[in-house]
Amino acid sequence: MRYVNGMRGSAVAVVVASAALAVAGCQPGGSGTDTGDGGVTPSGAVSSAASSSTPGAPKPGGSASGSSTPSASAPPSSAPAPGGAAATCSAGSLKATARLAAVRPAGTGTGAAVVEFTNVSGRTCVLEGHPTVAGAGNGSPEMNVPLTVKPTEAAAPVEVAPGGKAWVKLTFVQVQGEADGYCVSGSAPVVYPTMVVRLPGSGAHQVALDDGQFAECDDTVTVTAVSAARPS
Repeated sequence: MRYVNGMRGSAVAVVVASAALAVAGCQPGGSGTDTGDGGVTPSGAVSSAASSSTPGAPKPGGSASGSSTPSASAPPSSAPAPGGAAATCSAGSLKATARLAAVRPAGTGTGAAVVEFTNVSGRTCVLEGHPTVAGAGNGSPEMNVPLTVKPTEAAAPVEVAPGGKAWVKLTFVQVQGEADGYCVSGSAPVVYPTMVVRLPGSGAHQVALDDGQFAECDDTVTVTAVSAARPS
């Protein structure tokens, strides 16, 4: 009986060994895995896949959590622009004055005024855009009457150096006739001792004319964009 069992064990061992040799012979070169569609996945990729499927094993070029580390970091978005662009002028950096414009509509009212902004700070700053305008009742800004603004010209940034100037021009609906005059529209003329001119991002500025008061019709004003050239 022992001899028979020994013979059976030897036969089984021979069969197992033959099967192992047959399987090894089916793998081409032993360097990859047969994909079943005629292609062979490189062995390096197989190793990477195996590593990523193993709990706790780091991925190539990354951490164990699976997040990848970029090869080069991008510069921070908050980095200043080359040359350092000038900031918008603050309200406190400007001094505003107003005078009658040389070129204005015919009539007995103000017609048009030029508002001048002087940079009284020690740094170059930027003005841009069209102003809003309000008539200051009794010269009091808190009692102002906003005017309907009609902008003209395209707005562009204007750099104002320390001591430098920039301008806007205000053209009003003109008062006609003598004395208190009249408005063509039939509305009553309005007189304001001062105007409140507000620039985008640069605060509100109360200005008085160098000669007389602001007289206008229809609470409407046409305004230019801030300009580096003095308007007439």
